[in-house]
Amino acid sequence: MRRVRYYRNGGPDVLRLEQVPDAEVPAPGPGELLIRTEAIGVSLPSVRKVREGGLPLPGVFGGDVAGEVASTGPDVTGFAVGDRVVAISFTDAYAESALAPVFTASHIPAAASAVDAVALVRGGHVALAALASAGSVEGRSVLVTGAASGAGHLAVQLARTRGASRVVAAVGSPAKAGFLRGLGVDEVVSYADESWGEPVDVVLDGVGGEVLPRAVAALAPFGRLVFFNSGGGTVPAWELLAGARTITGMSMARFSTAFPEMYERHRHELWDLALSGRLRVVVHGTYALADAAKAHEVIEARANLGKVVLLP
Repeated sequence: MRRVRYYRNGGPDVLRLEQVPDAEVPAPGPGELLIRTEAIGVSLPSVRKVREGGLPLPGVFGGDVAGEVASTGPDVTGFAVGDRVVAISFTDAYAESALAPVFTASHIPAAASAVDAVALVRGGHVALAALASAGSVEGRSVLVTGAASGAGHLAVQLARTRGASRVVAAVGSPAKAGFLRGLGVDEVVSYADESWGEPVDVVLDGVGGEVLPRAVAALAPFGRLVFFNSGGGTVPAWELLAGARTITGMSMARFSTAFPEMYERHRHELWDLALSGRLRVVVHGTYALADAAKAHEVIEARANLGKVVLLP
């Protein structure tokens, strides 16, 4: 089995492709699936942690994986060897075989590929959970930061399907405007723009850091910002007080366990929208597992339009 890890912190060049003896392929424990991966999602949090450090080495990657169930652990129900699934692996996702808790797994429809599943499911769940955390957006204006990302490009479309009256996409480069207008957004703003236009009722912030204060400032009075990124950032409390604004955090781990029925409804909604063509799922590019560093370079450069995917 091949896998990618890193043994020191730094840029994409620190990633290492390893050959692991078959005897060391992990066996699923209680409530786990071993998935023979066919597609692996690459996300900004995974890229960030390679540079930022603070975690034990060697470094491993969690993330979304799709493929075929190779074996099941004790007490697993609803899944069998040979099933096509998409799931979240919390360790060693960048590998030809990955463990995933069964509660994160769902079946892939026959009409969809593993790449489709990786591009849709995790990012789509994040987008819908963020929208749910914002409350109803029907008839309201919504701004999405990181709007061209794997989750962001789905969020701008899902805001519209939820009835948003105005959808604004915030991105790092004006060059992404055409892509986002093609997804139906009303306005595109750049982080460097002096003004982000008329204030909005809701901001979905998938970037954080230096973008967070601008995102808060974009809120209308009584507006709400949903913070769901790994970028950190701080906001003076008086900014919230002066505008009667609200910031709420959204964690998928907590959301999925606290609201399992809603999470399941979201899963059905995502596949229904995608397979019917009402939700456009975009894959920026696919890269061989051996080229994981190139995939990370794309994310670091914020050059992606849609999801970046590794193929084992």
